[in-house]
Amino acid sequence: MAIALIVAAITDIKSRQISNKLNLAIALGAPVFWIASDMAFWPDMVWQIGIATVVFTIFAGMFAIGAMGGGDVKLLTAIALWLHWLTLIQMLVIMSIAGGVLTLLMITAKKIQKTEGPVKVPYGVAISFAGLWIINERYFNHFT
Repeated sequence: MAIALIVAAITDIKSRQISNKLNLAIALGAPVFWIASDMAFWPDMVWQIGIATVVFTIFAGMFAIGAMGGGDVKLLTAIALWLHWLTLIQMLVIMSIAGGVLTLLMITAKKIQKTEGPVKVPYGVAISFAGLWIINERYFNHFT
């Protein structure tokens, strides 16, 4: 999943799009992870699907009002299949902070360059950053 998140960030920076195939690959990797983690079908796997459904519903609403891109929604949904709900909440907090910083940087760059039009933030970068942070968190907190 880490490699896929890096690819998602890079492609979002370059083209402002996250491939459906990449999102599908992340989502299809989740059941393999579940089986390898010895998760029970009920309630564990069903719970993960439910969490991803809630994430999709919330962020599809954000997409509907123009606050987020469709690829970002699909990426978040695919990641939600992998993470425990508490870990997902941590990831969303990190994503929000990273997204805010990224947005400020994009606004600053736009002002410096004196360009017209709306700021287009590659939010896949913030999503990927947060996902990578969560994946590697145990290495950051190895003293606890």
